[in-house]
Amino acid sequence: MSGLNRYYRRSHIAEKKFRLLLRYFAMDLSASQTAVLSGISRRTTNSVFLKIRLRLLAASQAASPFANSEVDESYFAARRVRGKRGRGAFGKHIVFGIYKRNGFVFTEIVPDVQRKTLQAIIRGRVSLDPVIDSDGWRGYNGLVDVGFDKHYRVNHSKNEFVAQDAHINGIVEIF
Repeated sequence: MSGLNRYYRRSHIAEKKFRLLLRYFAMDLSASQTAVLSGISRRTTNSVFLKIRLRLLAASQAASPFANSEVDESYFAARRVRGKRGRGAFGKHIVFGIYKRNGFVFTEIVPDVQRKTLQAIIRGRVSLDPVIDSDGWRGYNGLVDVGFDKHYRVNHSKNEFVAQDAHINGIVEIF
């Protein structure tokens, strides 16, 4: 092999090929498609893609804990279930998100939107001193009791979308 690869130690892949794999990864191609296009085996492509994902995970965890965050949950499904809307709709996936005001986002698929589930994620990702903005969902009750002194709510049921400086417009745009 020609040249060293400064991105991947002890690699048998040239740096040029590695950059090509990285480009295909960013284009969200599968390992099989990338293997055909790049001429590198699928097994090697899978290995490189896994290492890229692990580095992305480490970088996102280094950005935690979040400060001045917006939190919200949303429901996603592949298709609309007729007659079923909102929280009671069967077959929808619940995605909980935390949006840091400088652009970092953390999302996780959760089994339910109970207080215990949501607060466990918030306590693990958000530091205690920031401002947290949320909607009026009861799963966010008690955040002040566990140490988050600055928790502001936006009450959507009263057609309120901004309460003084509190809003969840950033996380809503992402969903």
